[in-house]
Amino acid sequence: MKGISKGILGSGMALALSATPALANAPGGGYEGITAMYVGFIAVILGYGVYDIFFKS
Repeated sequence: MKGISKGILGSGMALALSATPALANAPGGGYEGITAMYVGFIAVILGYGVYDIFFKS
């Protein structure tokens, strides 16, 4: 069961982090880098919260 939960969590994190550049690519703003870091950081926090609530025993 732990292997399945790690796979689901890993897949979710990979999807969230792969979508980050597309979401953070605002043309002409100069904020692309920090926005990508911010969205990635929020995705990590949310991923850990899901793991802590549903998969941690």
